[in-house]
Amino acid sequence: MAEERAEDIEREEEDYGLDGELVDRILAAADAGDAVRLTELLEPLHAADIADLLEQVGGNERREIVRLWGREIDGEVLTELDESIREEVIAALPREVLAEAVRELDSDDVVDLIEDLEEPQQEAILKVLDEPDRAAVEQSLTYPEYSAGRLMQREVVTAPEHWTVGETIDFLRREDELPDQFYHVILVDPGHHPTGYVTLGKLLASKRNMGLREITEDSFRTISAWQEEGDVAYAFNQYHLISAPVVDDHDRLVGVITIDDAMSVLDEEHEEDILRLAGVGDESSIADTVIETARQRLPWLAINLCTALLAASIINLFQASIGHLVALAVLMPIVASMGGNAGTQTLTVAVRALATKNLTDSNVWRVIRREVLVGLINGGTFAFCLGIVAWIWFGTPALGLVIGAAMIINLFIAALAGIVVPVALERLGADPALASGTFVTTMTDVFGFFSFLGLATAVLL
Repeated sequence: MAEERAEDIEREEEDYGLDGELVDRILAAADAGDAVRLTELLEPLHAADIADLLEQVGGNERREIVRLWGREIDGEVLTELDESIREEVIAALPREVLAEAVRELDSDDVVDLIEDLEEPQQEAILKVLDEPDRAAVEQSLTYPEYSAGRLMQREVVTAPEHWTVGETIDFLRREDELPDQFYHVILVDPGHHPTGYVTLGKLLASKRNMGLREITEDSFRTISAWQEEGDVAYAFNQYHLISAPVVDDHDRLVGVITIDDAMSVLDEEHEEDILRLAGVGDESSIADTVIETARQRLPWLAINLCTALLAASIINLFQASIGHLVALAVLMPIVASMGGNAGTQTLTVAVRALATKNLTDSNVWRVIRREVLVGLINGGTFAFCLGIVAWIWFGTPALGLVIGAAMIINLFIAALAGIVVPVALERLGADPALASGTFVTTMTDVFGFFSFLGLATAVLL
């Protein structure tokens, strides 16, 4: 029974994402110029899977797929595409195809689609929109980048706060232009200020004569159009929101943000943090060209080279010691490597805690104390192990004591730097994920080499 269940789970997992054999068939159809076969293969796929396909294949293959199948493409596929290739795909689409694809989208998706495009392409898309839709998109573009005003959609379902359930249901049935998806009916006063909202489930489950104000949700809260989108995503995650009305400077309703957009922001921020911690830039993608990838990584490699030279200068101070005792050259990379790994562990936890607002002024000293104690415990554990190894390996008990002491010192420094550096950078207004790794690695290398070689010089020579 367990084996059957495991096989069922494996089959279910294979239903997600792109199957390798399917990709091969799609590429074969594109290579043969068979537009009919290509359409048959792509038609059943979800827009996200089609976008993944276009991102994963090479540039020539992508252009051929767009050329043969481009007239069938819809706006959802364009919104799912990585920014690095979206502009290329849009440029390859016939004007009438692009117009039809964009008209299907909500205003927030159109804003997301065009905000990173060059101005000529922005104008080309705006021109194909109906006048009300174009005005809504242009208004959203006036808000700062990465703000709630850019994230919201203008299509909102509202009802006067004095309406009953029956009046609201009748209105929804009569209305021809409701959003394709919405979760709440937002209550507004005569000044168009949102005063609450009602879920569709509660609306349908209540009696027709019941007032909307009697069934509003406790989770109701408004978001300023100027609010930073990272804070918006945090609010959705923290308070379990499904949607939230967006208000202007006068608290008038101007749009709504839904959970799918908030979760997209969280996903993007997680991805940015990972890329920044790795020093590969925050816009890296597997669809990037060789030149783009090299250009993104080169500055961080240059910074790492400078920090490596600093660590090398510390080693240079102890040339004579290393010359007298070759064992130092064999063992010193171990101290630096252990310190670097320990620092990265603490740094990753700290950056993530800062991003989720779990590391605050109220608990920062407790977390610093915890990480320092962890560093000392781990340092003592590995000091004992490595000290024994060095003693047996080189037959010098004092060498074991020296490398053990250096290990304790460096893991202490690694733990302290891993938590203090990102907190300090965050206090200074810098992105902890962007610069912390370089500082922490430099500190563990410098202190690791200096403590080990310094102690060895003082004790052994």
